[in-house]
Amino acid sequence: MRPYNRTYWRDHVVDGQTVIQQGTPQSATNFNNIEEGIFGGGAELDVLGQQMLQHKRLLSDLEGEIGQVTLTNNQVYPFNNSVWTVALAKPRDTLNYRVLTEVLAAQGMVGDIKIADKALNGFKIQFTGSATSVTIKYFVQGGMYQ
Repeated sequence: MRPYNRTYWRDHVVDGQTVIQQGTPQSATNFNNIEEGIFGGGAELDVLGQQMLQHKRLLSDLEGEIGQVTLTNNQVYPFNNSVWTVALAKPRDTLNYRVLTEVLAAQGMVGDIKIADKALNGFKIQFTGSATSVTIKYFVQGGMYQ
């Protein structure tokens, strides 16, 4: 955006028949300069408002959720019934969220941790190994305003 060229207005001062100070002309050029400045300032505010909204969305997308779940399995390997549905405290706006996991405790071999069937309000989590019990800490991030 080009910078605004300010007009310094001066009063027209007359003492009798003598002009003491020549005033700034009230012309289309000067008035249009004012209008362009107002229009440019409004357009710049609109752009800044959009940028602020985008930053708010990006920050909101960084907001995460942390939880913990203990999964159990009572079947003999290679079978496993450890699937558990996790409900999110704050529903997401899109399915474009990440779930990171950390195993806190396990009784047996954990195998892989799998996240499946993601929904706006939750997802399913399970392990693939032969363990009878696994405690998992999960971190959910993203999925907001994308």
